[in-house]
Amino acid sequence: MLVSMAASHSVGKIAKDVIFGASAACKEAVNKHGSEKVTNATIGAIMDDTGELACIPIVEKVLRTLPTNDLISYAPISGIPEYLDMATELTFGNHRPDGYTSAVATAGGTGGIHHTIWNYTEMGDSVLTSDWFWGTYNMLCRESGRKLVTYPLFDDKQNFNTAAFAVKVDELMAKQDSLLIIINTPAHNPTGYSLSDSDWSNVLDVCRKHAKTPGKKLTIMVDIAYIDYAGEKDETRKFMEQFTNLPDNILTIFTFSMSKGYTVYGQRCGAMIGLSSSQEVITEFAAINKYTSRATWSNVNHGAMALLVAINKDKNLQQQFEFERDALYQMIRRRGSKFMQEARDCQLNALPYKAGFFLSIPARDSAAVCNKLHEDLIFAVPLKAGVRIAVCSVPLKKITGIAQKLLKALKAVE
Repeated sequence: MLVSMAASHSVGKIAKDVIFGASAACKEAVNKHGSEKVTNATIGAIMDDTGELACIPIVEKVLRTLPTNDLISYAPISGIPEYLDMATELTFGNHRPDGYTSAVATAGGTGGIHHTIWNYTEMGDSVLTSDWFWGTYNMLCRESGRKLVTYPLFDDKQNFNTAAFAVKVDELMAKQDSLLIIINTPAHNPTGYSLSDSDWSNVLDVCRKHAKTPGKKLTIMVDIAYIDYAGEKDETRKFMEQFTNLPDNILTIFTFSMSKGYTVYGQRCGAMIGLSSSQEVITEFAAINKYTSRATWSNVNHGAMALLVAINKDKNLQQQFEFERDALYQMIRRRGSKFMQEARDCQLNALPYKAGFFLSIPARDSAAVCNKLHEDLIFAVPLKAGVRIAVCSVPLKKITGIAQKLLKALKAVE
């Protein structure tokens, strides 16, 4: 009989990461056939057109010139004040909603999601997101003793499914006094979809309806990890103005991440920005999330925070940074556009991609489809509802033909 030393709530926990599994299979193919013949559409990081991991040049330059003290010293638990101010400013841009705000530094965007789940849901609660979602949401909920439930992201016309969203919120609010709603937009992982302004208006109308019931509370967490690759920065933030003057029993949390926007994935630095019409709610937000930080990781990467401050307090550096990051955005946009055009040409049912690192194709047996693609030395990620293609990591010349080969694999399997 197998003896376990683990606590009962930890017995049987195994992180089965399909992304890294697919990546491992791809590495084997590269070793056998050579990198030129293999298409790696598994990596959730920007690879340039030579297949190398891309870093924004000015980011590397500034990071290497930071004082040693900024790299090795402890940072305040809540984060460097100047960093928090700048992260808030960068999150909202010219579309800051009216209301009280506060920010807490987190270990990447994931850290902000963790804190939100832990501090704004009850043990055993259900957390709501769409049926196409980043798999780590589920792990974070389960680790905290919560349950992730979903609604269909798209209706039969591949528009945001407002009706399904409303039905699920109604169902959960009938069972719970509070509800956390996670919405990853713009440039959603894994579909590349972005909610429109009218989609957001409908979402907030649903939330306002339930906020009228005494004793009910709603938290809307907007995961904006990919916002800097979603389009023109003013346009992509316009929806945020709709969060002005929401009822004080609706809290909004934006999870800011340096991983993608600054191409410093491994530095693990982000922030959670709370917005409320109530000063008391925001004072509490700052206090409880600081406490959870101290009880989880103590403090986050000082050097990464100093990097963001150094770039954004110097107008010349900031302009150069935005110019260089835009070049990466345009590179990814060209790849996504080419794939979607070829998908239309061969009538592959790709989900509506607007921008970002990933796009997806529905499939009943995604694992079998991905295995079939291996015959063409194409490696993608099988998700529960379909196949994810990381256009962020595939050189433009290798994008050509993927849609047609994916359609062929789908037909062979299904």
